[in-house]
Amino acid sequence: MNIWWGPPKKFTTAITERKISWLELFYDLVYVIAISRITHHLANHPEPASILNYFYEFAIIFWGWSNGSLHHDLHGTPGIRTRFMTLWQMMTVAALCIALSSPNETIVYRTTICLAIMQVFITYLWWSVGIYDKNHRRLNVPYTVCFMISFALLIISLYIPEPYKTVLFWMVLFFNYLPPFLLHKKLVLRRSDFNLSPSMVERMGLLTIIVFGECILGVINGIDSFKELNAYIWTCFGLGILIVFALWWIFFALVADRECKPGFLKGQLFMFLYIPTLASLGIAGATFSVILDGIGKHDHNTEMAGYIFTSGLGIFIISVVGLTRMLRYTDDYDRLRRKYEKLLFACGLLLVSLSALIDHIPLVYLLLIIFIILLIIVVMMTSTWFKIELKQRLPEDQSS
Repeated sequence: MNIWWGPPKKFTTAITERKISWLELFYDLVYVIAISRITHHLANHPEPASILNYFYEFAIIFWGWSNGSLHHDLHGTPGIRTRFMTLWQMMTVAALCIALSSPNETIVYRTTICLAIMQVFITYLWWSVGIYDKNHRRLNVPYTVCFMISFALLIISLYIPEPYKTVLFWMVLFFNYLPPFLLHKKLVLRRSDFNLSPSMVERMGLLTIIVFGECILGVINGIDSFKELNAYIWTCFGLGILIVFALWWIFFALVADRECKPGFLKGQLFMFLYIPTLASLGIAGATFSVILDGIGKHDHNTEMAGYIFTSGLGIFIISVVGLTRMLRYTDDYDRLRRKYEKLLFACGLLLVSLSALIDHIPLVYLLLIIFIILLIIVVMMTSTWFKIELKQRLPEDQSS
């Protein structure tokens, strides 16, 4: 029975150079659909209240993805149990996608029910590992207790009015993200530690790639809304694609093929930093179509979408700086990272401040300014990168 059912892999079993499975990539897609739903809703309703709701929804969706991904990374096997559990979670998230598109009078109720089901399922994932792995039984206590408290709060929220409902929702988010910090104290007392695996770091990079794809889709959707295409529209389209490509270049030049610094807390902070990174990237891609569709218009929604777009780009760059602080580099590359850290942070602040130009210059000039800023960063980083690579290879060439 164990051969075909496949009990969870033990916590103490380490697999070096684990490859990301096709099942994990398939699993990621349904979460990206959920992210796409909330980003497009924000793009169509760019208001301060919608921004706050967006970041809450993104954080709860990322919580579901990260827990399912970590469980697969630590305890996944080729057996049927892992595939069956992944299928159930995908079905739950797919139902959440439907709930997020519900009418205003039912969206809160339906979304809460879907989140409660997801909550129970993820709680079961961590609790059930203790049945098979005694070493993990004590470690999953913070997760089981906190997640059950969150489930209870979600159920209570169904029966109370606003504004208490909103307070409980934020308490749910707090308890869902609390367990790693409680577990860190346990690991310190036991004089043991846990490092984020290279495969998990790679997994988050692959998720980022899919979100970048959503950004490209946002540019394409912006063009599709026009019946007639002129040189101005095509120029905006080209600059939009170039901006996405420059962001991709900066992100993977700094983050790709790196390992997270050792330590459980550093690994968790690295994962948490992906929340603003991906959330800001998602809204930048979604709002591009809105600001492109608003060419020549001066309504409130178009202006707000422009503010969100430039702010999203800036927050993304600043978040990448935070990610680099959690990664390991060789001495040469670490000196380079520190050299460009302040420059990238200033670049992020500059992009956020460009929102002040939304009402004063044509969109094509705004996009051109953004691209030039990013291009300067790309050129400077790439030239320095090549110098380091050339310096490292020069002794090998001389010896040969």
